[in-house]
Amino acid sequence: MNERMHRIEQRLRAVLAPDSLELADESARHAGHAGARGGGGHYVLTIVSANFAGKGPIERHRMVYAALGEAMRAEIHALSIHAYTPDEL
Repeated sequence: MNERMHRIEQRLRAVLAPDSLELADESARHAGHAGARGGGGHYVLTIVSANFAGKGPIERHRMVYAALGEAMRAEIHALSIHAYTPDEL
């Protein structure tokens, strides 16, 4: 895991206290893409947290974006989010 991914995971764990979290870096698949040239990574996130209970998909995504803060503008170009509660698995 690279340093950027480690920082992303730390932010998510600190704010959302997930039961599980998987972050995959797909940046290499987007080489040459404008966002990749600018340094932003392409990631796929699967996260399971009780904090998502009672929230719809849009609100869950907003919670992830809020947890990541400035990283969404500085370190992440694209993020595919799969957010679940423990009961949904």
